[in-house]
Amino acid sequence: MKRIAVFGAGLVGTYAGARLAPHAAVTLIGRPALVEAAAAGLRVSDIEGFDLALAPGTLAATTDPAGLGEADLVLVTVKSLATEEAARAIAAHAPPAAIIVSLQNGVSNAGTLRAALPGRTVLAGMVPFNVAARAPGHVHRGTGDGKIVVEAHAALEPFLPLFAAAGLPVEPAADILAVQWGKLLINLNNAVNALAGVTLMEQLRQRGFRRAWAMTLAEALGILKRAGIRPVDTLPMPLELLPAIMSLPNRLYFFIVAQSGGGRARVDPHARSSMADDLARGRPTEVDYLNGEVVRLADRLGMKAPLNARMVELVHAAEAGAPPWSAGALVAELLRARRASARR
Repeated sequence: MKRIAVFGAGLVGTYAGARLAPHAAVTLIGRPALVEAAAAGLRVSDIEGFDLALAPGTLAATTDPAGLGEADLVLVTVKSLATEEAARAIAAHAPPAAIIVSLQNGVSNAGTLRAALPGRTVLAGMVPFNVAARAPGHVHRGTGDGKIVVEAHAALEPFLPLFAAAGLPVEPAADILAVQWGKLLINLNNAVNALAGVTLMEQLRQRGFRRAWAMTLAEALGILKRAGIRPVDTLPMPLELLPAIMSLPNRLYFFIVAQSGGGRARVDPHARSSMADDLARGRPTEVDYLNGEVVRLADRLGMKAPLNARMVELVHAAEAGAPPWSAGALVAELLRARRASARR
């Protein structure tokens, strides 16, 4: 069997590892709570009705990076802030021939891994779905279709049938950066959801929160256009139309969503963004690698990104204990940031 190590197995990593477990020798490397959950038996499910219970001890799990030692494939799922630490662990423990795939948010993590792991095969990837903890030891994919996109490379091809058999299909992409930027634009909603303090479904039902996302998204699209980057659509709705769609009155918005989803629910009622989960657990968020990435690109182009910059500030304030925002107050704050930037 192929040997797969999932380094930094949080929600996404545990979901991927559990799906792959019947088809490969999988080792999860993560926090002590993960090791305890795997020892007790994991359950993995999704919005389409898939539900699998893994018997206690079926999945190997450890806190020790030495678990990388025999891997043919390493899936890196650590938060962006821990990428350099992950690279050091991979350099110390993973076989030189192991394929390294970054399944992290943002657009810069694969580059960080490559710089720290010269001579190794490092591929960028994109996970389009959300995973939540339904209960201790139970991870659930609450959005998307389960497909993962990974940078096209010959070394990846032997693993494709395995992922397909696991119900976790991998789509190779020739221009992975465009795919990652497409996902990052969608992930700009993570900050809105985190500041809202409600589920994704409840947040998207409120026009004001959708407008806040639309405003940051429209700003980012303008910056990407100036940079000559054409992001790949990762939703049924075209990215360039998304700001207008998200700003629509509720009745029109719900109609369009129903049509694009074929009448099926595309967001689990319990799902929240990973950034909201981090805030709830008192952990640092990835806002600097999402909205902050837009701000840095704008700086390199001599442009401004006041809305995304303000979202970065607001999320850092939330990390320090600031309370959630109402939809109206958040939109008003972004409009204020836009006016203030225009006066400078």
